[in-house]
Amino acid sequence: MDFRDDAELDSSQVEDARGGGGGFPGGGGMMIGGGVTGILVLIVGLVFGLDLTGGGGGGGSPKPVGTGANLAAKCKTGSDADQSDDCRIVGTVNSIQKYWTKQFADSGQRYTPAKTRLFSQATQTACGYATSEVGPFYCPGDKRVYLDLTFFDELKTKFGAEGGPFAQAYVVGHEYGHHVQDLLGVMGKAQGSAKGATSGSVRLELQADCYAGTWANGAVATGFLTQLTETDIRQALSAAEAVGDDRIQQRAQGRVNPDGFTHGTSEQRRRWFTTGYQSGDPRRCDTFSGGI
Repeated sequence: MDFRDDAELDSSQVEDARGGGGGFPGGGGMMIGGGVTGILVLIVGLVFGLDLTGGGGGGGSPKPVGTGANLAAKCKTGSDADQSDDCRIVGTVNSIQKYWTKQFADSGQRYTPAKTRLFSQATQTACGYATSEVGPFYCPGDKRVYLDLTFFDELKTKFGAEGGPFAQAYVVGHEYGHHVQDLLGVMGKAQGSAKGATSGSVRLELQADCYAGTWANGAVATGFLTQLTETDIRQALSAAEAVGDDRIQQRAQGRVNPDGFTHGTSEQRRRWFTTGYQSGDPRRCDTFSGGI
């Protein structure tokens, strides 16, 4: 994955809250498991979903943080994006949002951009408090993608993925897939069906994988990336497979329990990303009709 050297990055789309604190307040707890109950305050993520209806803190907007002055000074061109993870995230977010802006416009709709917030260890969101342990996630309450860059190391060491720049891009593309679902009003389809092999939660996550694939198909056309290679796609597929429910359960529990699925199997996640990538058509990402 290489960026065009002359691509101009817009760092205003990424907030840098690393080193800004934000641990858990006293009292309260956080339920982990990908459920959707009551009012939708779901955090939807690559690995785990969080229902923070019982969590400490909770509603309202996240606390103000630095808007990324360091990123503005550091991440100016595509050449910068090829040199560091944080600038690569800026470039990837720029490409993804340009892609979805066009897709929405082509269908007569308006795309509303979402910021990505880089954080370390723990952060406050409009959905409640979360730690790095949950992995990357999207919070519908404040329309933000949250990402601790240390996850990319864990993707290799903990989950067994190949890793690499386009594995990172897949992760970001998946989370922005959730933002697209939010804008289209799809999130509610997961309500009342939080777990299980054919649950609304699984269908939601597989659609986000497919949306990440459609962006990958159109990424070069956004003007930020050079031509993708077989290595790039292999990295994305390896990451998708690594965070399949069956593989995570087998590693953690020594067995697979489909009734506990929230994100889909490794095969499903690979297949739906591939569907998006090969078709380049978001309309092919309907995981809510028929089998998955």
